[in-house]
Amino acid sequence: MTSPTIPAPLQAKRWSLTIDLFEEGDDTRAHAVLETAERTLEGNGSSHRNPHDLAIADIGDEYAAGRALIELGRQLLRAGMVDAAAEEDGRFG
Repeated sequence: MTSPTIPAPLQAKRWSLTIDLFEEGDDTRAHAVLETAERTLEGNGSSHRNPHDLAIADIGDEYAAGRALIELGRQLLRAGMVDAAAEEDGRFG
């Protein structure tokens, strides 16, 4: 008989994300900051309302914040690739 495998204890980490939105006229800018134990990443996004569209602030906020988060996502993927390559070369940690 084989003995059952005991799972490793769950480890939790917390990353903090802050998104600041700045509105000026028909323009919205977003500045997102992601803080982890190892690094801080920043992303920016913006939106501009078409003068023919209704002035609904939430829509511009969503576009600007979404674009800032896309930038952060690209940075996270790039950081992971760099860290993985460094680990393969024995340079990580």
